[in-house]
Amino acid sequence: MRFIEGGDRFVLGQISVAGKGIGMGVGFTGGGLLPAAKIREIAAVPGVSGVQAQVMLPLQTSTSQFLTLTQELILGLDLSRPMPNRHYPALPVQTGRFLREGERHMVVVGADFGATRKLHPGASLTLEGRPYTVVGVLERILTAPDRFAIVSIDDARELLRAKDPMLASLPIAAADLNTGVAVGWEPSADPDAVARAIAERVAGVNVTIPSELSRVLRSSTAFFSALLVGIGALGLVIGGLSLSNTVAAAVFERIRDFGIKRALGATDVQLGREILGEALAVSVTGGAVGIALAMAVGLSVNAYVAAQGQHLFLFSARLLGFALVFAVALGTAAAGYATACVARLSPAEAIRRGS
Repeated sequence: MRFIEGGDRFVLGQISVAGKGIGMGVGFTGGGLLPAAKIREIAAVPGVSGVQAQVMLPLQTSTSQFLTLTQELILGLDLSRPMPNRHYPALPVQTGRFLREGERHMVVVGADFGATRKLHPGASLTLEGRPYTVVGVLERILTAPDRFAIVSIDDARELLRAKDPMLASLPIAAADLNTGVAVGWEPSADPDAVARAIAERVAGVNVTIPSELSRVLRSSTAFFSALLVGIGALGLVIGGLSLSNTVAAAVFERIRDFGIKRALGATDVQLGREILGEALAVSVTGGAVGIALAMAVGLSVNAYVAAQGQHLFLFSARLLGFALVFAVALGTAAAGYATACVARLSPAEAIRRGS
């Protein structure tokens, strides 16, 4: 679910525009080249607040260009322009730093890209036969940039020519070697309306409508989301019933003791306080142990698959807090039910049933 949310935030934060046709461009900039003149036309469309030229190309050209969610990509950014993505005005860096304007042959890698190669600031990464120095590793944001190798746009244009021999033989100015742009919009503008205005006013471009791309992303993962929710709900029901049964059984097994205590003068409030205290102790302990075991298994699996650039389990504070509160609530409800059953019995009946 967090993966879907991460991708949704990324695509809803910008309008992606690419040149029409077929070229080396992949991902959100899939298509032909986008000349500098077209970029100036896009920047002039009403409602556009910023445009950043980009070059996106596959790390391995043998990889299918349709697998953009898991494909490793090289992304070249025009560092003279700020990132226009509304939700990611700057990609968060976990270690090291981000690229600076004017730097050449430096690279920042995504979390998964770096994990598969054990990269860290100061390490070397070879791209098209040329060594690049890693200056930073991004935080994991659970979407496409996790698998990016980010370089300056000048370096990306150089890599684009190296990967496509036809481009190297054509007299194309460096400024025209762009596979797409990321477009931001004014605070008062509607992003879908701005995207449609770009498509109408600028000829020869492919424009992604943010809401439509978000809808496609969510619909393509709907079955997977429903499966995860169903598994989680089933686990909660089974675990909750087991906890409730344990608490209730512990009370009913001591029904004779409670009958004796009532015969000696104990009030229902005193018995309820005792039962509730024991139930809370069992619920909190059981919930904490269950959370600890789940985290141990999940983190072990994450460590095992990290070498393949995967991250399967995410334990957020909200999720862990909900699990503990859920366990305590069920334990309290079970204790309340058992206490009410005991309170309805006379001391003699409770002693007789417990014998």
